[in-house]
Amino acid sequence: MDSFSSLETSLGEMSVFSQELLAIALSSSVNILAGLGTIIIGFWLSSKASSIVRKQMSTLQRVDKTLAPILASIIRYAGFILTLVVALGQFGVQTTSIIAVLGAAGLAIGLALQGTLSNVASGIMLLLLRPFSVGDWIETNSISGTVREIGLFATQIDTFDNIYITVPNSSIWSATIINNSRHQIRRMDLDIGIGYNSDLNEVEKALITLTKDKRILSDPEPQFLVVDYADSAILVRLRLYAQYEDFFALNWDLKRRLKPLLDSHNIEIPFPQRVVHYLGKDSGTG
Repeated sequence: MDSFSSLETSLGEMSVFSQELLAIALSSSVNILAGLGTIIIGFWLSSKASSIVRKQMSTLQRVDKTLAPILASIIRYAGFILTLVVALGQFGVQTTSIIAVLGAAGLAIGLALQGTLSNVASGIMLLLLRPFSVGDWIETNSISGTVREIGLFATQIDTFDNIYITVPNSSIWSATIINNSRHQIRRMDLDIGIGYNSDLNEVEKALITLTKDKRILSDPEPQFLVVDYADSAILVRLRLYAQYEDFFALNWDLKRRLKPLLDSHNIEIPFPQRVVHYLGKDSGTG
C-alpha cells in the first residue's frame, strides 16, 4: 500500500509538472509568435511610412529632392530599431537596460561625432530652408562660385576659374550667404567720371542711347543719375535692369561701348588732377 501511495503521489507530481511545463511552453509560444508578429508588422509599417514620406516629399516644390530619400531612410531605420526593442520585450528580454545602453551609446557617438553631426544638421537646414539651390551663384566664407551639389555633410562649389571646392555645411550655415542668382531680374549700375566742363544734358542723352539694347528691360525704366561731385570729375551713373541670364554679357558689352560713345560726343573722361596755388615771393624780386 505504501508503494502504491508513493507511485500515485509521483504520478500526481508529474502531472502537475507537465501542466506547468505545458503552460510555460504555451506562454513562450505566444510570446515568440507575438515577437515575430511585432517584427513583421513593425518592419512593414516602417517601410510603408518611409515610402509614403519619400513619395509625398517628392511632390513638394519647396523641399529639395535630396532631402526626401534622407528623411525616408531615417524614418525607416528608426522604425526598425523601435520594432526590435518592442519585439525583444515580447520575447521576455528586459528592454530597460537595452534602452539605457542605446542611449549611452548614442550619447557617446554624438560627442565623438559632434562636428560631423553639426554638418548633418546644417545640411538638413540648408535643404529645408533652401537659401540656394544647385546651379545658383553664391558667395559665402570668401568663396564665390556655382553650387554643384548640396550634400548631407558638405556642399560642392565650382568657382569661376574652374576650381572644385568642398565646404562643410556647418560653416556655410553659420556664415552670411549671398545668392546672386535667386532673383531673375538684376539691377546694373554703370558709373563713369566726366569732366566739369561737360554738359550734363548732353551726357544724359549720350548714355541713354546705350539702353537701345533688347536685353535691357523697359520696366523698370533706365535712369541717368548724378552720383557725386568728386575732386577731379563729376561721377554719373546709368542705372538699368536686365534678366539674370543676360546680365554678365550685357555688362561687358556696355562697358566696351562706353568710352567710344563718350569720345564721339566729345565728353571728357578726366585724369585725377590737383590745382596748386603758390603763395611764396616772386623769384624775380631782390
